Amino acid sequence: MTLERAHIDALTAILGDKGVLTQGLEAYETGARYDRGRAAAVLRPKSTGEVSAAVAYCVRHAIPLVPQSGNTGLVSGSTPDASGNEVVLSLDRMSGGMDLDLDNRSVRVDAGMRLSDLNARLAEHGLFFPIDLGADPRIGGMVATNTGGSRFLKYGDVRRNTLGLTVVLADDEGTVLDLQNHLRKDNTGVDWKQLFIGTSGAFGIVTECVLNLEPLPRQVATALLVPAGGAQVLPLLRAMEERLGAYLSAFEGMSANAIKAAFAHVPSLRNPFQGGHVPDYVILAEISRTWAPREGEQPLDAVLETALAEIWELPSAPLADALPGPPREIWALRHSLSEGVKHLGKLIAFDLSFRRGDIMAFCDRMKAEMPAKFPGVAICDFGHIGDGGVHFNLVVPKDSPLLQDETFEGRLRDWVFAVAVGEYSGSFSAEHAIGRRNQAFYDRYTSEKRKHMAAGLKTLTSPARLGSVRFG
Repeated sequence: MTLERAHIDALTAILGDKGVLTQGLEAYETGARYDRGRAAAVLRPKSTGEVSAAVAYCVRHAIPLVPQSGNTGLVSGSTPDASGNEVVLSLDRMSGGMDLDLDNRSVRVDAGMRLSDLNARLAEHGLFFPIDLGADPRIGGMVATNTGGSRFLKYGDVRRNTLGLTVVLADDEGTVLDLQNHLRKDNTGVDWKQLFIGTSGAFGIVTECVLNLEPLPRQVATALLVPAGGAQVLPLLRAMEERLGAYLSAFEGMSANAIKAAFAHVPSLRNPFQGGHVPDYVILAEISRTWAPREGEQPLDAVLETALAEIWELPSAPLADALPGPPREIWALRHSLSEGVKHLGKLIAFDLSFRRGDIMAFCDRMKAEMPAKFPGVAICDFGHIGDGGVHFNLVVPKDSPLLQDETFEGRLRDWVFAVAVGEYSGSFSAEHAIGRRNQAFYDRYTSEKRKHMAAGLKTLTSPARLGSVRFG
């Protein structure tokens, strides 16, 4: 389907010739992982005012909208469905505005700015937006999905680092809601910006963001740690937190299968393990300081080595081996895991979170039961052990007969979620939010009262159809 000529002309009058696309839409229709839809058109406003005018027009004419930021999400939340009836509203032209407040250590940015562009501009001031991701999303999408990342342990998620927003509501007026509070403390009522963080764009389209900034680390030390076993991962984490406190900025878990896939498919990586043998499970640990080395101060590498030496001598013996190494080289391994895993076959990915004490118990249970329930499915998990998150990736060889069974993926997902959510009280979406891929599980695991409240808030903020998520 394409929009009627009258609608195209009207929206072009609002957005200009570059603001409405009806051909060559593949980049906007194709997601980062498998999902592909069909858009009736793509709208590309360049200001909050243009977003408001375009949204108001679409609402008045019952044209369904799908907001799209960087289109790096993995749950089909930013692409149109297959109907060809939905219009994508992209933020890719809203990427230039930035107002830095050094005294407040905050910045106002247009929602279409890339994370990499923002941090490149902040680096000259010794600051950064402290969300570390493998992808390069736009800020508005990060707010809509409340991304976390590899340094959540120290800096928290987007919600923790968002001070204010400007949001356009999907109503007849395209109401612009100014929530651009630059304050860190404001206890004068409902914190309305929270309605729009982590709700996948369904309540309104974020167009401008006020963000908390942090000083760039100026000293960093990293090591690959081999725990004595799965049951020793959390004791190892607690021992490091006791000895390193706020210095500890990352504690990332990586399974042997995921690491081997990275070594096999990313030739630039160096295998640091003795004899090339990859341990069953490896932790990437990072500590950091925000100041330059001071005279007489113990170097950060030495601080890490001292802590690890103390942990090595603990009666519980949680640590089997430790390999300190250059941060760039060690992080290159962590950031190559997704690239390696995707080459192994059909990827069925889960973004789960647990109480920290349950995460390894869940993973060990899956490894024990998977061969009997779904033979041939390989577990290539990795994730943010320090905050209870795990990217529980399952890979099926491309020639596996399982892929010929139309019920296979549904049965697999049902079983994993039944264990993760039903038995461990975990979350079916730790940091990827709720796209079409997770809609059925939102419907299944969310209480009727919570769904009723969410549907009421959706009606209050953006009564028209907006985005791919159905909260009702």
